[in-house]
Amino acid sequence: MSSHKLNAAEAFPKTTVPCLSGNTLELGSPRAGKEWQAIIVYRGKHCPLCTKYLKQLKGLASQFSEAGVDVVVVSADTQEKAQAHAAGQLEMNVEVGYDLSIAQMQSLGLYISHPRSEQETDRPFAEPGLIVVNEEGNVHVIDISNNPFVRPDLEQLLSGLNWIRNPDNNYPIRGTYPDGIIFR
Repeated sequence: MSSHKLNAAEAFPKTTVPCLSGNTLELGSPRAGKEWQAIIVYRGKHCPLCTKYLKQLKGLASQFSEAGVDVVVVSADTQEKAQAHAAGQLEMNVEVGYDLSIAQMQSLGLYISHPRSEQETDRPFAEPGLIVVNEEGNVHVIDISNNPFVRPDLEQLLSGLNWIRNPDNNYPIRGTYPDGIIFR
């Protein structure tokens, strides 16, 4: 299967992964009475920049929840690595998914890298991605990176989602040209 570039306004592909709570996590299906879901794909336990980013997320998780956005994180790590990372370095307060397969990474349009050495990790892994799915199950915000150094600022994302979700602003999904509407 080749990679598929997810497009803004496209239906989010059905993607199910195991999660540390012992259940399965259906990415793109908001939980706990939320209407939207932010899916943060991280490289794995081996990535110190991911750890830093996820720690920042931990501090903002309740604000995302107040904004009506369910936040989940997922990687290609094994259950053991994800558990060790979440418990040891992160103590995450959002759902943590693991075992994201290569086929799933491709269907989400993620960049995939091989480990540089066995000390880094033992399997191909996804580079960072952030996808926000709206109440209709469509991609509303997407940011895919091919390296660990470029990621959306989480505070700006939260502010933007609050703006977008405010019905008074009537803010459409951006980046859908050509969508049949032409302004002159």
